[in-house]
Amino acid sequence: MKELTQEEWQEKLKNDKDAVILDVRTEEEVDEGYIPNAKNIDIYKGQGFINEVEKLDKSKHYYIYCRSGKRSSQACTLLDQMGFSETYNLLGGFSEWEGDKTTD
Repeated sequence: MKELTQEEWQEKLKNDKDAVILDVRTEEEVDEGYIPNAKNIDIYKGQGFINEVEKLDKSKHYYIYCRSGKRSSQACTLLDQMGFSETYNLLGGFSEWEGDKTTD
């Protein structure tokens, strides 16, 4: 896992053809807005989270965020332990995100 500031995250993301954005917040939080093209897997689902993560391509690079950066840090650690090669945690999370946002 590597901790990235917003600036580092955006810079690295735009040059990464293997990037996958992973939002580990709850559905209610996601309904309030999210980073475009993010895949949502709620870390609070426990084994359900693990089951969904196991379906992901381990060779991709995962840019993971939550509301504040704490859950995403846990998710990065978990993915690292599961054999994912590159995980990046967004410092400050979505609550401090100043980049593009969207809602459905």
